[in-house]
Amino acid sequence: MFYNSKNINLAKNMRSNMTKQEVKLWNIVRAKKLLGYKFKRQVLIGEYIVDFLCEEKKLIIEIDGGQHNEIDNIFYDKNRTIYLEKQGYKVLRFWNNEIWDNIEGVIEVIKKYLS
Repeated sequence: MFYNSKNINLAKNMRSNMTKQEVKLWNIVRAKKLLGYKFKRQVLIGEYIVDFLCEEKKLIIEIDGGQHNEIDNIFYDKNRTIYLEKQGYKVLRFWNNEIWDNIEGVIEVIKKYLS
């Protein structure tokens, strides 16, 4: 698959500059710590960069900040999710505050999908 070189560089930059919420979740899902499944971070799928991907289960995990509540971003995210689902992926979205306030609940939702 052809990838836009701008997006490749952006994904590399995003891996180096993860949000605090992404770091918190990454420390739980990386290195097969979550039911033995491998996750990658800031992965290109088509023209999109997804936060976390478990290729084996075709599971994408997105962590959204408040900017995702803005009208333009709601529309963008909806179209993005439709595209990803057409590629055979399941997209789970969590808000930043869910990562801080209910990480156990977030992990349970992810585990339910993985098992």
